[in-house]
Amino acid sequence: MRPSKGEFNSGISAYQQCGVRTEIESASPHKLIQMLINGALTKIRIARRCLEQGDIVGKCENIDWSMEIIGGLRGSLNLKSGGVIAENLDALYEYMCRQLALANVRGDVALLDEVLSLLGEIKAGWDGIEPLVSTEAVAAAL
Repeated sequence: MRPSKGEFNSGISAYQQCGVRTEIESASPHKLIQMLINGALTKIRIARRCLEQGDIVGKCENIDWSMEIIGGLRGSLNLKSGGVIAENLDALYEYMCRQLALANVRGDVALLDEVLSLLGEIKAGWDGIEPLVSTEAVAAAL
């Protein structure tokens, strides 16, 4: 099941709670996705640390937050024009949320590490296209 536009906004809202409201308001769409990815990674790392320290409430809150942010990433996908890349990302984001839910229930650090790794790969790819996106935006503005 695909997240709705409201769920994308929920992901943005969850990320805003990290204290970066003004940066979000002036960010390009590409930068917003980078910020969401970074926010989810941060929340998963915090959840991992909470799990290791026995902070169950902190673990649950941060996993929930990361799942909301990843839901926002899913909600940003355009499956109609995004083709196979958007479809694959949609399936991957759904998988990550399932793994996070399992990690939360089981208290499993390995599952958190798996999602960190997968999201880290997406981040590397997204960061890698930034020069192309910036160049295209400048060219379109001229």
